[in-house]
Amino acid sequence: MKRIVYIIVALALLASCVPISEFSQLSDKSNSLQGERDDLMAENEYLTVENREMKAKIDKVDEQEKKNIQDSIRIQKRVEELEKELAQLDRKYADLESTHDALLRGNARETRRLLNELQTTQEDLATKERLLKELEADVNAERMDVNRLSAELEARNARLMEMERMLNEKERIMSELRDKVAEALTGFEGQGLSITRKNGNVYVSMDEKLLFKSGSTVVDPNGVRALQQLAQVLGRNPDIKIMIEGHTDDVPFRKGSSIKDNWDLSVMRATSIVRILLNGSGIDPVNLTVAGRGEYLPVDPADTPEARRKNRRTEIILSPDFSEVFRMLDL
Repeated sequence: MKRIVYIIVALALLASCVPISEFSQLSDKSNSLQGERDDLMAENEYLTVENREMKAKIDKVDEQEKKNIQDSIRIQKRVEELEKELAQLDRKYADLESTHDALLRGNARETRRLLNELQTTQEDLATKERLLKELEADVNAERMDVNRLSAELEARNARLMEMERMLNEKERIMSELRDKVAEALTGFEGQGLSITRKNGNVYVSMDEKLLFKSGSTVVDPNGVRALQQLAQVLGRNPDIKIMIEGHTDDVPFRKGSSIKDNWDLSVMRATSIVRILLNGSGIDPVNLTVAGRGEYLPVDPADTPEARRKNRRTEIILSPDFSEVFRMLDL
């Protein structure tokens, strides 16, 4: 009961410290940062969909290439058959021509029969030759298509291999970063700090007890030391994107407080942390994003004091830069 009274008094004191205009600016910034985070999530989803579609296209090209090869083999066999028939017709033509010469001295009826047969054979031979040329043209066209599809497949495979190499490199960098962060924050184990890997990102989660007094936006000295050690590691990794998210429990602020609600508190806490990270660390502010999630992303939805304690936290999310991967997808 005394603690609640102290909180109410503290909130009343804070009510006189934050101008409405500053609150409005912070609120606008929170909305903007929330939109940027949604855009990043949309881009990540777009990358996943594009990668799946590209694999589907490659499978389709592989299937078409197999079909073209089978067609080429079938046509080649047909060409060989026609060449054999042509050879037989040539021999038959030669035989008929020889017979014709021998029968020129024979009767006229036999001569006319042989002439008709010879003419029919010549026409058949011309037809076979034309068909052979058409099939040879089809074979050449099929070969050109196969070569073109093979070239496209090789180019796509090269892009996929390069993307896979880049993603593996990002994974290696994030694993090393996780180890370096864990090493830098070793002294704070058991003080409400955890480091995890999820969805390709490194999450540094700090409980309220490590960073803030209840209802306060001023970081405790112990929390400042932890953030400073973390900042030294992040300053040596300029290709890492950093998202600072403030989270609260679902207990509302009383009316009249300088902090209007849990949205306000989560944003102000995240802003306090980003100032400490930037102070002398060499971190590029362009790589930083600050967001307040209020009470709306709890790690434990239970209606208990222990659940609320878990939900009062700050998460520093470290993400690899996928801009080069996005550029390759646009090629």
